[in-house]
Parts: sequence; structure tokens; C-alpha cells
Amino acid sequence: MRSGCPFIGPSDVSEVLHFDKLQSSSTTLTHTNTMANTYKKIYIHLVFAVKNRDAILAKEWRGKLFAYIAGIVKKRGHYSLAVNGHHDHVHILFDYNCKELISDLVREIKKASAAYIKEEKLTPFKFNWQSGYGAFSVGWRDKSKIITYIENQEEHHKDNAFREEYFKMLALHEIEFKEEYVFEFL
Repeated sequence: MRSGCPFIGPSDVSEVLHFDKLQSSSTTLTHTNTMANTYKKIYIHLVFAVKNRDAILAKEWRGKLFAYIAGIVKKRGHYSLAVNGHHDHVHILFDYNCKELISDLVREIKKASAAYIKEEKLTPFKFNWQSGYGAFSVGWRDKSKIITYIENQEEHHKDNAFREEYFKMLALHEIEFKEEYVFEFL
């Protein structure tokens, strides 16, 4: 059992749902020909890393890259809330539309952004993203905090290496991992 999340047993259900306060004689259900809508709000924080030590995201052009990535996210029907990073990795917070697999979205972001870097000749070195990524759910109450965190990556990484940052994120989200299967940190 996780702390802060008490187990609700069968005997607690009627109290929690207040069944005892419902009066069946005053509650009327009517059938209509309309269908119920689906409502959702799912925020995803993505993190992925540069593959080659030489092909880092240079400060001079990474802003253009982040804007391009935000455009990819938008073109695929999601809403980008923040895109930023540092020389060796990228953070993206977006409102997920649930119409495609996250793995497909990440693949397309990586493919299109790597092609953009090559076409624009932003680096003289061979550029690739590492395989793998981190995808973390973000509650609506934490959205502003995560946006600020992503926007302040430059300041954050004056004192914190990407490796430590990523391991903390994995631990915070209770994701079990083996170090040998995580990014190759530059």
C-alpha cells in the first residue's frame, strides 16, 4: 500500500459514494438519444538525450530546435506547453491527445528533429538521438511547476548533471530501472 492512498474496502464504498443519502424515489434517470462525451486532460513530460558527445545541442541554435519540436508536437495534434533542455537532452511537456501511442510520437519527434538539424546544418557532426526516452505523467496541479522547471533548464544544470536529474525523475515516479539500460550520459 502506498502512503497517502488509503485502501477503500467494500464496506467503505457506500459511505464514500453516499449511497445512503440517495433517495431512489426522487432520482429519475431518463434515456436520451445523445451519447456522452469523453473528457480528458493528460499531461506528459518527455525526456530524451543526444547520442554523440560531439553533436551536442549548441546554445546558439537550440532555441530554434526547441521551437521546431514544439511545432512537431502541435502538427501531430497535441498541445505543447514547454520545450527546453540543455546541451545533451530535451524536456517536453505537452497536453496528450491520446490519439497515438507515446512511443510513436517520440519516434516522430526524434526523426523529424534530427532531419531538421541535418538539413539546417546546425552541427558539423553526425547527429542522432539515443534510443529510449522517459515519459512521466504530470497532474494538473503540478503543471505550472513543471513548466517553470523546463523553462529554467540552463540555470538548473549549472549545479545538476543530467544523469542525476534523470535518476531523480525515475525515482520520483517510482520507475524501477537498471543503470546499464538508461541513457549513455555525456
